[in-house]
Amino acid sequence: MTQAKKGHPDYILLSTIVILILLGIVILASVSASISQEKFGYPTFYLFRHLLFGILPGILLGLAAYKISLTRWKKWSAFFLLANLVLMAAVFIPGLGITLKGATRWMNLGLTSLQPSEFLKFSFIIYLANWLSSLRERGRKKIHETLMGFLIIVGLISLFLYLQKDISTLVIIIACGILIYFISGTPIKHTLGIILGGLAALALFIKFEPYRLDRIRVFFDPYLEPMGIGYQIKQALIAVGSGGLFGKGIGMSLQKLGFLPEPMSDSIFAVFTEEAGFFGASVLILLFLIFAWRGLKIFKKTTDGFCQLACMGIISWITLQAFVNIGATIGILPLAGIPLPFISYGGSAITAELIGVGLLLNISRHA
Repeated sequence: MTQAKKGHPDYILLSTIVILILLGIVILASVSASISQEKFGYPTFYLFRHLLFGILPGILLGLAAYKISLTRWKKWSAFFLLANLVLMAAVFIPGLGITLKGATRWMNLGLTSLQPSEFLKFSFIIYLANWLSSLRERGRKKIHETLMGFLIIVGLISLFLYLQKDISTLVIIIACGILIYFISGTPIKHTLGIILGGLAALALFIKFEPYRLDRIRVFFDPYLEPMGIGYQIKQALIAVGSGGLFGKGIGMSLQKLGFLPEPMSDSIFAVFTEEAGFFGASVLILLFLIFAWRGLKIFKKTTDGFCQLACMGIISWITLQAFVNIGATIGILPLAGIPLPFISYGGSAITAELIGVGLLLNISRHA
């Protein structure tokens, strides 16, 4: 790397994130207008809340993540995870926790709410990156103790997310954790064992919750009970298909007018595709591919163990979440209830994502 480039973030990655955020604002303004008008009497309620309690704190905390030295990120990683687990437990305190649709995942902060599980994705990644990289630097010998430590951490996180009925977030976290564990230099047999154990646990989670089993049934038969358990995927496919090549135009979606469930969060890609068409959807997918490409470039350039593992964790978290959301919307994956990064409504999600991006840009200027 030349001297002129040292100290600068990856400008292509930064530009991609800026475009995604601006695109997300446009999409959310379109999707939320009719819902805000119906519930609150004016069309910008949800958009302004997203800007005030999501994007604004996300930019500020992301800037802080960019400025904080990487050495401090290593030192503070355990504290961030511990604090996050305390918040995960706090959602069960009566009067503080919020329960919606049978799931207790949010904390009431008065003017807004907080979903600790969104920040858990980030805090788990940086803790795991620091822990595994420090073991590798010290010349790890007791590899089975490392496996046991990993399983204990994952088990504790799994317990919290199971109690919060947030298995989709658990799948994302474990997938990122397995990838970080694998590239840290651990034996492949450990990774295969973790994957098999995780699939077995997921099967049990699905078996004991009927609605999860319904999602799998609908995945294999999208026409199953089109006015019942198959309603959301049916309406999502109608929205995607009716967009054609160039869409109906921004703001012109019909499915967002009470036909498509969760149009501001889980199903926002379907509404965007209806309005922007195949061309617009392809541009959005391309932006996430560029994000993954630039992240991998940073991963290849950096030589620090913590930076490598943290970089890979952040890339896999955001990219995997994006394509799980898109895949579920177009019917090639089961519905998962996962927001689309930088696009879906939700202050906690976009704030956590921008913190992750801030750290990724921080790593890029040291690569």
